[in-house]
Amino acid sequence: MATENATAARTGTGTGTGTAPRKRRAARAGAAVLLFIVTVPLVFRAVGSDGVTPVPQLLAFLPWLLVPAGFGLVLSLAARWRPGLFWAAAALLVTAAFVRPYGDGAPAPRGPVLAHLRVLTANLEFGRATDGLLATLRRERPDLVAVQECDPDRCAAALDSAPVRAAYPYRLLAGYGASEGSAVLSRFPLTRDGAVAGDMAMPRAAVAVAGQRLRFQVAHPMPPLPASLGTWRTELGRLRALAASRGHEPLIVAGDFNSSQDHAAFRAVLDTGLRDGARLAGLPRTPSWPAWTTPVLGVQIDHVLVSDALRPRAAHFLDLPDTDHRALVVDLDLYAGR
Repeated sequence: MATENATAARTGTGTGTGTAPRKRRAARAGAAVLLFIVTVPLVFRAVGSDGVTPVPQLLAFLPWLLVPAGFGLVLSLAARWRPGLFWAAAALLVTAAFVRPYGDGAPAPRGPVLAHLRVLTANLEFGRATDGLLATLRRERPDLVAVQECDPDRCAAALDSAPVRAAYPYRLLAGYGASEGSAVLSRFPLTRDGAVAGDMAMPRAAVAVAGQRLRFQVAHPMPPLPASLGTWRTELGRLRALAASRGHEPLIVAGDFNSSQDHAAFRAVLDTGLRDGARLAGLPRTPSWPAWTTPVLGVQIDHVLVSDALRPRAAHFLDLPDTDHRALVVDLDLYAGR
């Protein structure tokens, strides 16, 4: 009888004797899969590359990698798998380190304050949120507005209405499709100042504020979908080139960047010295997309980036109906600088 029990224990054929090892093997396998999924984007994040699909898509939600890494830790513990415990702990620590806001703090202001500016950026999702934008303009009264996905039938027509023209006598529109169209509205005189080339319109205006020439650029590169990764990188690279060549004139780049601080292509824009207005105003990583899961789950891809002559004072995100993006309002001080 003792011999039979010993044999059953070795072969796992006795009652319940093989259940625990099988469960541990399954837990170890599950932990390995989860930790591999977490590790791949972390490696690309560490080396400063966005990689190929699905890495850029996973990087967009990098803070949420803490969830599968945590489950990997629990499964490793259940499996009594020591390498998995170290692997999971490392993944959690590295992810937590990358969650910190990226970029330098606000520089010390130079010279007197010339003006207080309120900047709004809003993606209307093919123009569907036009009514929400109009209500927001009346309520928030921004001085400069960057609009993306401004379709000709609803958005462009509404921006040409008498009430909007009275509040914003200066504007420019570019692009003609539902997703390609963009607009700039201003309370201050402006002139067209070129554009950043892209599949979706990214116009730029030179705005005269308190005797100072300020450049206001709309950002709307292609999203990092599998079929448009190359275009996404190229267009963000063009925005970076603009930022790097800005000289001493104040520059604001506002819009839907389709990228977050966890994308190397977006960090390259920040590395030129532009600073994220929401981050400096105390709202780093506040989700702006997709609107139906924010603010619980999402990613901040809508930004207002500013050069040294502009200092953010406050910021807040707004929910607009009928769009998958939240709007962003940033209050800025414009300094005389040099």
